[in-house]
Amino acid sequence: MGQNFLIDPAIPYEIAESSRANEQNGVLEIGPGIGALSHELCERAGKVVAVELDKTLLPILDETMARFGNFEVVSADILKTDIPALVREKFAGLTPIVCANLPYNITTPAITALIESKCFESITVLVQKEVAERLCAAPGTSAYGAFSVFMQYYTEPELLFAVPRECFEPQPKVTSAVLRAVVRREPPVEVEDEKFFFRVVYAAFALRRKTLVNSLMTAFGSQLTKEQVTQAVTSCGLEANIRGERLGLSEFAVLAKAIHALV
Repeated sequence: MGQNFLIDPAIPYEIAESSRANEQNGVLEIGPGIGALSHELCERAGKVVAVELDKTLLPILDETMARFGNFEVVSADILKTDIPALVREKFAGLTPIVCANLPYNITTPAITALIESKCFESITVLVQKEVAERLCAAPGTSAYGAFSVFMQYYTEPELLFAVPRECFEPQPKVTSAVLRAVVRREPPVEVEDEKFFFRVVYAAFALRRKTLVNSLMTAFGSQLTKEQVTQAVTSCGLEANIRGERLGLSEFAVLAKAIHALV
């Protein structure tokens, strides 16, 4: 299932504290394992609903979480779950947040699904340190990519602290980190068409070692000539030979508007 269980009791405590969960919150947990983090969340939150795919863990959770009346486990795959429907059913009257030691093999699609559900005030997750760094990365750095732009458009991500391999059983091959992302009420830039905006963003990173123009041609080459794409780039005040990883949110917003006007 790709799960690594926390065995250092200090770490679940710190993760739960970092989530800032309180009795007004309904907390969605993903991959609770044997309940180490669940225990700490139940001490703080109004309700904790844990989505667990591995059915062999359910009887263990029944035992480890027996004393908590505010805990419920849902046997399901989070990637196949209607998250808004789950939140409506389980967290009426509560402010929903996420706090989880995410299974490493679903990190990116799980975070994407949680953000796209538009249900949560904040998302606090334990992930690979490399992923946390990527989500928080600044333009022009090697870690910066399309997922960085996606995360920073919808949230304000912050890498809080690293978690050594020795804190898990089995030990993962990489260092982990706790990331907290406060979901933005409004995006930091004005975008007319979000779907088109992200089409431009993902195209900009399609060919990392190539120029932005060449990368954009992978997505828009059937609609625009290279000269038109170059003109769109330079009309935004960007160099014709700039690479996509140098653009921040505001540059991408202006570029998307310029390209949208041509197609």
